[in-house]
This record gives sequence, structure tokens and C-alpha cells, in this order.
Amino acid sequence: MAMPRVVAFVWLLLSLLGIACDAQLSSTFYDQTCPTALTTIRTVIRQAVSQERRMAASLIRLHFHDCFVQGCDASILLDDTPSMIGEQNAAPNRNSARGYGVIHKAKTEVEKSCPGVVSCADILAVAARDASFSVGGPSWTVKLGRRDSTSASKTLAESELPHFQESLDRLISIFSNKGLSARDMVALSGSHTIGQAQCFLFRNRIHNQTNIDTGFASTRRRTCPTSGGDEKLAPLDLVTPNSFDNNYFKNLIQRKGLLETDQALFNGGSTDSIVTEYSRNPTAFKSDFATAMIKMGDIEPLTGLEGQIRNICGAVN
Repeated sequence: MAMPRVVAFVWLLLSLLGIACDAQLSSTFYDQTCPTALTTIRTVIRQAVSQERRMAASLIRLHFHDCFVQGCDASILLDDTPSMIGEQNAAPNRNSARGYGVIHKAKTEVEKSCPGVVSCADILAVAARDASFSVGGPSWTVKLGRRDSTSASKTLAESELPHFQESLDRLISIFSNKGLSARDMVALSGSHTIGQAQCFLFRNRIHNQTNIDTGFASTRRRTCPTSGGDEKLAPLDLVTPNSFDNNYFKNLIQRKGLLETDQALFNGGSTDSIVTEYSRNPTAFKSDFATAMIKMGDIEPLTGLEGQIRNICGAVN
């Protein structure tokens, strides 16, 4: 091999290694390679939310459930295969995680303009931001450049994602393990203001717990009896379930948190003061929510030469 070719080869190798080691997320990542990506995703998300308001909460939750398992790598979108049991049927996701079809549609539309360029992991991150803004929530600058995982894990999903009956100390620990503070956790929980929960998730709370407003519990028991109706839905925010606001925190102060993990945030513990602050200051809540979403999007992303850009979000190339 001639000397110039050797030098060129070594330079290329070092460059590739540099990409693998030093790649960082950037809000301008697709400016040259797919300049229409963000507007294309936004259009799909707006259409989906306009058809079903609840979808906004589902898309934010989908990004959260992705990032907490293996990092923000779109592993939650991978379908099961004969050799891999993925995350979609893990207990925290089975029959409750939603929005897969919306993400797949966004990916399909982006692929038409920029095939093989935009990752499913980035689409999840952008979709969460656009979903928030579409229902009156905050917007934020999404850092891009994530790549997609080639594996998923039901086991990890069941051990890494918080359970609906976790204690406050356990919740703080789970979020801390992901680099998120207690304040981040409370702010992120505020997205429940536009969410809904299935009866089996809050049955014990409305029938057996005492730190709950009696009228609120009575109302919820009408559609969630002691047995049956497991999948019947109730809004996590009884007052303004279709608007991204701070009523969720006002509800907690009135002991009207629907899930046990909701009320745990205001139950004589260390996060009571944060809940009180957000109940009085919606601007602080929305600002902290945006900050926490950015931090969550930074959880262990695959970059550079790691992972791949999946052509179809549900399957490895």
C-alpha cells in the first residue's frame, strides 16, 4: 500500500473512532442531512393529538418508558422475536403503553424524504416535545443524534420502571439512578395532568386507603368496583384532564391523587414543598418540566457508531 493511501486509511480509522467516542447530541444534528425531519414529525403528532387528546400523554409516557430502560434508544418500539422478548409486554407496558402507531407513522413519513437518516429514538424524543406543546404544555429544544438499539429486554423493563405502588423513597431512588433529582421526578409526574389510568392501577387506593378525599374516592368507585372493570379508564386530573396545567398538583394537596405514586408526592414527605410550589406557580412547573425532559433525553443515548438507524421502528435492520 502506497504511503499516501496508508495515511488516508489511518486518518479515516481515527476519524471513525473519534465519532464513536466523542459524538454528542445536538439540536442541529439533522439540519443538513434531513432538514424537513422536525416539521414532518410535528405534523404527524398534531394530527394524532387532534384526533385523540389523550395521545399527548401517551407519547410523553412512551418516551419516558423508553429512556428508563437501556437509555433513550427506541428499544421499547422493538417487537418480540423468537430470540428476544422485548419491552412492550412487560408489566409496566402491557395493555397500557400507547402511541406506537403514531411513532411508526412519523417514521414512515420521515423515511419518504430522508431514508435511513433519522433514528426512531430521536422521533420519540421530538414526539414527546410536540405532544406537550400541542395540549398547552411547554416546548423545549430537543437534542438529536441518538441511534437505535438492536435489542430490548422485558426483564429490564420490569426492574427499571417504577411500579404504581412504589413508596416515595423508592421513587426518588429510581429517578436518582437515572441522573434525575427529586425535583425532576415531581415535575415529570406533572404530565399526569393529561393522562388516564386503568381501574386496576388505582382500585386499592380508592377502596382501601385513608389519605384520600372521601368524595373523590366515592366518585371513582362508581366506575371502578372492588372487582371487574380492570381496564376502565379514569383521568389522573379530574378538573382539567385535557389541558397541560398545574391542577394535578392542586389535586394532590386536596388528597385527590388517583394513583398511590401520585399521592406519595404529597403525603408528609420531602417532596411536599415542591408540590406546593408547583400548585401555586404554573410557570415554574412548566419550566422545570421542560428542563427535566431534556435531562431525561440525555439518559445513556447511543451515538456515533453505536446501535443503528432502524428502517422500521419495530424491527432490527
